[in-house]
Amino acid sequence: MKLSQSPAFRVGLSISIATGLYGVSFGALSVASGLDFWQTMALSLLLFSGGSQFAFIGVIAGGGSGLAAMGAATLLGMRNGIYGMQLNALLQPRGWRRFAAAHVTIDESTATSTGQTDPAEQQRGFWTAGIGVFVLWNAFTAVGALAGAALGDPKQWGLDGAAVAAFLGLLWPRLKGREPVAIAVVCALATVLAVPLVPSGVPILVAALVAAVIGWFSHGRRDEGLEPDVDPYAAEHDAGRRAARTAEEAG
Repeated sequence: MKLSQSPAFRVGLSISIATGLYGVSFGALSVASGLDFWQTMALSLLLFSGGSQFAFIGVIAGGGSGLAAMGAATLLGMRNGIYGMQLNALLQPRGWRRFAAAHVTIDESTATSTGQTDPAEQQRGFWTAGIGVFVLWNAFTAVGALAGAALGDPKQWGLDGAAVAAFLGLLWPRLKGREPVAIAVVCALATVLAVPLVPSGVPILVAALVAAVIGWFSHGRRDEGLEPDVDPYAAEHDAGRRAARTAEEAG
C-alpha cells in the first residue's frame, strides 16, 4: 500500500500537525516560566510528553524546586509506560527501534496505532504519529521559545500564570463523568489548603497523593484513565454507537 493510500498515515500526519503546532505554546510558556531557550529545547527533546512538560514548567513558574517539578512530571508521564507495555506486545520492535519506539510512545502515536486492525497499518500509524509529532513539536517549541524570549518580562503580559492555565486546558477534556469531576474538585481543594503550609511545587504532589488514594478505594472501571487522551476515530466510534442503539431500539 502506498503511503498516500494508508488511512493510518493520513491520520498520523494530520494529528502530528495539530499537536505539533501546540508546541508554540509550550515554548513561549517555558521561557515565561524562567527557563532559557536551550533548557526549553532540552526539556522538549528529552522529556517529550506534553502534559508532563506543562506540569514541569507550571511548578517552576510557581517557584517550586526542580525535584518537585520532576515529581509532578513523572506522575503524569507514568501512563506512557503503560502505553509502552501495550505497544511492545502489539508492534514487537527489535534492536534500536525499541529505544526509538519508547521515546515516541505518547497519546497520539498510541491512539493512531491501536485504532487500526491491520498489523502493517498499526506500524505505519505509530511511526507516522510518533515521529511526526516529535519533529513538529520540537520545531514549534523553538519558535515559541524565541518568540517568548522577545517579549521580555512575562509579568508585563500576564504570562506568569499562563502555564497553569495551559495545564488546566489539558485537564478539562478528561472530566467526562461525575467521578472524575469529583476527584478534580477534591484535589483542587487539597491543593488550596496545602499552598500556605508547604513549599512551592509540593501542593501538586499532595493533590496527586489524594487522587491516588481516591483511585485506590474507587469502584469505577479498572481501565478508566489508561486510554490515550486523543481519539483520532471519534466520529467513527460515535457513528457506530448510534447505529448500535438504533438497531437495539428497532429489535
